[in-house]
Amino acid sequence: MEQDVFALTRGTAPLLVSIPHAGTLIPHALERRLTPAALQRADVDWHLPRLYEFVHAMGATLIAANYARHVIDLNRPPQDESLYPGQDVTGLLPMDTFRKEPLYLPGEAPDAAERDERRERFWRPYHEALRAELERLRARHGQVVLWDAHSICSELPRFFEGKLPDLNLGTADGRACAPAVQAAAEAPMKAQGGYTHVSNGRFKGGWITRHYGAPGSGVHALQLELCQCTYMDEIAPFAYRTDLAARVQPLLRQMVTAAVEARPQG
Repeated sequence: MEQDVFALTRGTAPLLVSIPHAGTLIPHALERRLTPAALQRADVDWHLPRLYEFVHAMGATLIAANYARHVIDLNRPPQDESLYPGQDVTGLLPMDTFRKEPLYLPGEAPDAAERDERRERFWRPYHEALRAELERLRARHGQVVLWDAHSICSELPRFFEGKLPDLNLGTADGRACAPAVQAAAEAPMKAQGGYTHVSNGRFKGGWITRHYGAPGSGVHALQLELCQCTYMDEIAPFAYRTDLAARVQPLLRQMVTAAVEARPQG
């Protein structure tokens, strides 16, 4: 297993937090082929391991990618089928940024062989580790929660009109977790008035939520796509804002805790 692909902290609670887009690393050989827009890394889910550091005190297992999504997108299917047919999306090996800027210099785009090599080198180890940790926790607890943590710039005309709601909970339209788990995660979100929110709106959950979420088999998966303006500056150098983060972290903890406590027993 390529241990540098991800950072893994094992816990014993029935909770696994996955952060597949937190990475900022780009191999040096690849960096030379990328445009300045790509090297800015604006599409990274910046600072999420720091924002979610509270889960360690909950006894959670946390896995976070080390490499940037420009290298390969860990939340896309291995064969690159579209998760949102008919809508503009980025793929397993993105070719452009969220703002439609080319990622590669002229003549430097990867071919099919390179796609396969990257899938083996970066995608496979992350998912093997994710699967193994889910199996370990399920063997211990029977029922576990997989919380897939994401963040995105609050205004991206390519993907949605206007400003995105601050909190976007996705459960693949209810298929990825038990109804009680979704309702429990939603309750703190609905009870507060400081942040806008939606469930199964523009972001219903990516491949991780849809593939691993199997409530009948004891895995309850939820994705939270969080607007970056709730905890950081959305323009370079993408600074973490402790003042903003301190406001949203208690709500995130309430949501995660409620989902874990609501999972079926046995």
